[in-house]
Amino acid sequence: MKLYRFSPIKNKEELLRAIEHIHFSCYELCKASFGKYLPNAGNIGVFCHYDDEYDMLTTLREQMTEPSDAFNQKYFRLHRPIIIPAKGGVPETVYTHLYIRKPDPYRHHVGDIDFYLPEAEYAELRDAIKEGRKTLPGGRIYNSQTVDMIELYNPDIDVLAYVSTWRMADIIKKTYSQ
Repeated sequence: MKLYRFSPIKNKEELLRAIEHIHFSCYELCKASFGKYLPNAGNIGVFCHYDDEYDMLTTLREQMTEPSDAFNQKYFRLHRPIIIPAKGGVPETVYTHLYIRKPDPYRHHVGDIDFYLPEAEYAELRDAIKEGRKTLPGGRIYNSQTVDMIELYNPDIDVLAYVSTWRMADIIKKTYSQ
């Protein structure tokens, strides 16, 4: 029995199919929570569930991205962006950064992407959620000491999406590491 939709991913074609799934599923989460599609930050994470899969995808990522000398770099800039054409109202999106997450057999998710809001709008939404003045369907404050984000989720959808500001999304692409 296969426990995960895509894992173990074994080649570039399977990776690209997983990325397309992550893309459209995350936009589905965004629409369900906000009633519209938010701007995309341009980074995409693919989650591994097996050690061999992680080794293979890390090797593949090294072929697809620029090297980095930053310790524990999370996102790597792609040599050639991954472009997913518009479909069914979901806008065309250009992914410039790729992240391969280490195996976590206890989480079934295929991957994640980041959306962003203007700083003032994001701060008002975050504060309203924290203070109980507003609920966001399928949204919750991401529990982290180092980043300020709202997590979008649905137990019936095997991806996660995050919402923050453009500045936070840019910081995450450049420096954040789990």
